[in-house]
Amino acid sequence: MNTAAAQHQSVKPLTGWRVLVPRGGPWGDGVAATLRRQGAIPVIAPLINFAPTNDQASLDQALADLAAGKFEWLTVTSATTVDVLYAYRAVVPATTKVAAVGETTAAALLAVGYRVDLVPERDNSAAGMAEQLIALEPEARDILTLRSEIAKPVLTRMLTEAGHRVRSVVAYRTVGVPVTERIAEDVHSGRINAILVTSGSVAQQVHDQFPEIPDTTLIAAIGPRTAKDARRAGLDVDVVADAQTVDALIDAVGKFSLPHAADEFAPKTGMIPRLGGIDTRN
Repeated sequence: MNTAAAQHQSVKPLTGWRVLVPRGGPWGDGVAATLRRQGAIPVIAPLINFAPTNDQASLDQALADLAAGKFEWLTVTSATTVDVLYAYRAVVPATTKVAAVGETTAAALLAVGYRVDLVPERDNSAAGMAEQLIALEPEARDILTLRSEIAKPVLTRMLTEAGHRVRSVVAYRTVGVPVTERIAEDVHSGRINAILVTSGSVAQQVHDQFPEIPDTTLIAAIGPRTAKDARRAGLDVDVVADAQTVDALIDAVGKFSLPHAADEFAPKTGMIPRLGGIDTRN
């Protein structure tokens, strides 16, 4: 170990970093707390929210039937769906099992008091969830799938084709939330050192609301699917978490060195190197 490394051995990996957290609520607060433990300064700036569904009657009936125990499974495919459940104070009885599409969604469920019975082991997608549910439940089950209006009905189709009784309900519409002028300027000036991208919807808002992101601002995606969506939206993704969890995402950011002091507003120059000096941009 060289002298410089020895001097910084006890320094937290994200000391000095200002990291944009793109969602608020209990989930955003939890991410912010984790970042603080790593030495970072979290900047909570919700970029998306949910708007009411255009078919409120169907959602109300589905949630009433859920509370009455009419479903054996509830599938949750995004953290925004968790926001809807929490906002409506949805009751999930003990007889209904809950499947979350990935660790991020599972963490959001746990953060607001819901339990999680299943998370796909490998493929954190609607198809991956369907495959695991089909393997787990060879007999026909009553399943409630809640989704956004823009989501493809992959989960519903696969479960129905496997013989399950599926009620698919549009629970919300995803809408962008404009950031404050201060946040926009902090991103533009480079005062924000990293932006966490946790979904395709977040990626689109990052692209739309921050048209000029400095080269040295780290764009970190929570998993391969989100990274693919982010690149499709026009973002240059610098790092993809090894696992689709918040902890893995934050650890991935921590592998990079801070390009400049977090409170500097000076224009940025150069690239973000990996530890060891390897340029990370293609």
